[in-house]
Amino acid sequence: MELGAVFPTCEIGNDPTQIRDWAQAAEGLGYSYIVIYDHVLGAEHANREPALTGPYTQDHPFHEPFVLFAYLAAVTTSIEFETAVIIMPQRQTVLAAKQAAEVDVLSDGRLRLGVGTGWNYVEYESLSVDWDQRGRLLDEQINVMRELWSNDVVSIDTDFHRIDRAGIAPRPKESIPIWLGGSTEVAMRRAARLGDGFTFASAGTRTVEMADRLREIVSAANRDATSYPIEFNMPYGLGPEKWETLTSQAEDASITHLCVNTMSVTSEWAGTPPSGLDTPDDHIAGLERFMQIVR
Repeated sequence: MELGAVFPTCEIGNDPTQIRDWAQAAEGLGYSYIVIYDHVLGAEHANREPALTGPYTQDHPFHEPFVLFAYLAAVTTSIEFETAVIIMPQRQTVLAAKQAAEVDVLSDGRLRLGVGTGWNYVEYESLSVDWDQRGRLLDEQINVMRELWSNDVVSIDTDFHRIDRAGIAPRPKESIPIWLGGSTEVAMRRAARLGDGFTFASAGTRTVEMADRLREIVSAANRDATSYPIEFNMPYGLGPEKWETLTSQAEDASITHLCVNTMSVTSEWAGTPPSGLDTPDDHIAGLERFMQIVR
């Protein structure tokens, strides 16, 4: 099972040297990949109808995934990069395909593109995207990006896209893996149809049950569920005893990837203990301690 480190985007600050040090520390400690979360905008939650149900507000900073990974590609050598997840329907498909291809080229094939539909309808509205069409749009986007990454010239004419004999360059050496993320039946069915893997934002018995359900859906889609990669996400604040228990549980369930999240920003919302880590150095020390316990 590969171990990943969630980039503490809301808590690490803006010092590029500290960001570099964190990424190099994760690589040096033996983590296989870095995960980054995505939001373009944060919104006030008060007096919204319908209510905003997610954990982030206008007070939570997010480093932009493609820009950040391009920077990290230059200061690391082998660690892989995963978006988990980037809110793809908010973004122009062709531009996102171009940006992802550039990161993959500059990192020598180290990008894994996790995508999802998100929860913040205010963000969609602000980016002039129809919230109600996000699922259908994402389905098309996955196919369009793969076409752009695999062919010099494409012609596409669908409900949401029109490309008339055009293509992007440079292109990745191979098509970039596209993973889906979420916890709903809809997300799992989309992953079974279109995804190269799936990421859950949790770990534990309930998540193992969801992973088993995902494998059932993958098998029903006539795909090999035994080789279908699945990722769990573990809050650091659970502590060493839980780390060991949940890691063993994930391994027993044949989970292929497990990332640790050292941020505390969503602890209250998720009902998990805060990590107790504040500074970038604290987050690095947390990664070291986690690796010492679970490896």
